[in-house]
Amino acid sequence: MNAARPLPPGIDEARFERALAAFESIVGAPNVCRGGASLGPYFDPFVPLADSHAFAPSAAILPAGVEEIRAILRVANETRVPLWTVSTGRNFAYGGAAPRLAGSVVLDLQRMNRILEVDERLAWARVEPGVSYFDLHAHLREQHLRLWVDPPAAGWGSVVGNTLERGFGSTSYGDHAAAQCGMEVVLANGDVVRTGMGAIENGTAWQLYKPGYGPSFDALFMQSNYGVVTKMGLWLMPAPQAFVIGEIQFAREDDLGVIVDTLRVLQLDGTLAQHAVIEGVIRRAASIAPRARWYGGDGPMPEPAVAAMQRDLGVGRWNLHYALYGAPEVIDVQRVMVERAFGAVPGVSFAARRYAQGDEPQGGGDRNLAGIPAMSAFRMLDWLGEEGGEGEGAHVDFSPLCPADGRDALRQYALVKARAAEYGFDYYGGFTAAGRHLHHVFAAIFARTRRDDAARAGDLLRALMSDAGAAGYGVYRSHLVYMDYAAAQYGFNDGALLRLAQTVKDALDPQGVLSPGKQGVWPAAWRAQRGYT
Repeated sequence: MNAARPLPPGIDEARFERALAAFESIVGAPNVCRGGASLGPYFDPFVPLADSHAFAPSAAILPAGVEEIRAILRVANETRVPLWTVSTGRNFAYGGAAPRLAGSVVLDLQRMNRILEVDERLAWARVEPGVSYFDLHAHLREQHLRLWVDPPAAGWGSVVGNTLERGFGSTSYGDHAAAQCGMEVVLANGDVVRTGMGAIENGTAWQLYKPGYGPSFDALFMQSNYGVVTKMGLWLMPAPQAFVIGEIQFAREDDLGVIVDTLRVLQLDGTLAQHAVIEGVIRRAASIAPRARWYGGDGPMPEPAVAAMQRDLGVGRWNLHYALYGAPEVIDVQRVMVERAFGAVPGVSFAARRYAQGDEPQGGGDRNLAGIPAMSAFRMLDWLGEEGGEGEGAHVDFSPLCPADGRDALRQYALVKARAAEYGFDYYGGFTAAGRHLHHVFAAIFARTRRDDAARAGDLLRALMSDAGAAGYGVYRSHLVYMDYAAAQYGFNDGALLRLAQTVKDALDPQGVLSPGKQGVWPAAWRAQRGYT
């Protein structure tokens, strides 16, 4: 990254240098990245704009503990230098570690990487922001604890960071925000707060009961810029006696409606109590080989090529991945019930395997269903590469919430697929079913070195958000480029929700130093920087 270092708006070089010198006195010069290669990881590698240096940071600081964070905040408030907090900065497809306000200093918490406590009997853990899913899983294995994590698609991500962004997985604990319990937070003024039962100094139930006494604040710090979360509790899944991992393949594109409607019944009646993943054929194929194996042309794959690819791989147009956990005799019955529910769909095929406790499935998706972090999702980055080689791929994600209704799922799928084709992209996507709602995630995949393609992907995302808003759908998270536009979609009563968020922001962070612009929430000091890119 050779671009000139930007400064925060309205801050001159002299004041900025004073701030950096003060930061170095707090964390040590090696833990302040001033530029050059050391600052490279804080740019967005997948930015969907022609300018690959958009959202450039001015510097990065890596504190080692709470007292250093408090000292950093004192300097930031005195100098008005804005900070952008990340846990490890691996939230790719949504901006990575780059700040929404160009010129911000990234507050990188990756050095705070302790697993503070794990309770096997009550099935919880307390971790710092630098702990990844790989780290926590390895710790459970090393300590011979019969507990599972629920990993997202990329196991290298931060447990705290993913949870704060309302990430999700696919086991019984797939709703990560719901499985969180208790936080320690440093507010912008340096005050340290422990939420819920953690506010009792000699408390015994911090990670057991989220509300505590009086108002409950954990959710306030989800997808927000109201404080710096330095510790977090989460509930872990007790290792089951046995588990079944199954796949159901559906031959036709319009089977999506019956898949969703059938899943909803199974999930709401408790037969299938965990998340289930509905994977489109291109997403499934991208985990196996680049698309050049089946199609070498530009633009979206034509239907005959998609159909030929489906036949070649022996997969479905939609592929449903699910798991069952518990006593062998119970999950065997549940498997029969699941297969019976889908048995009337023409052309459906079933595959499933029961595993004993301690068994490890192969394949990234199956390993995730068994509580084992993996990185197989990143095979998608090779989708546009040559067969047998590695592509310089990138992606940006469009993530609308969808009611768990077959009509809505078909409507969203048709909307996204048609608009993606118009802009020259394949429909790479699928749905994660969670009972009453679906997480619909579509990825626009492009070659990161081709900036025109990156800009086209960004234009597509803008069009998709507009389409979704007009149809009554909203995204549950977005890339930096579109945070303001996404927030504006939630416009009831002339934006009353955003006004409330800003009121809280200004009360907790009057100088506006913590992550200005995150999720479209701008403090008064930086509100003029808002823009619907």
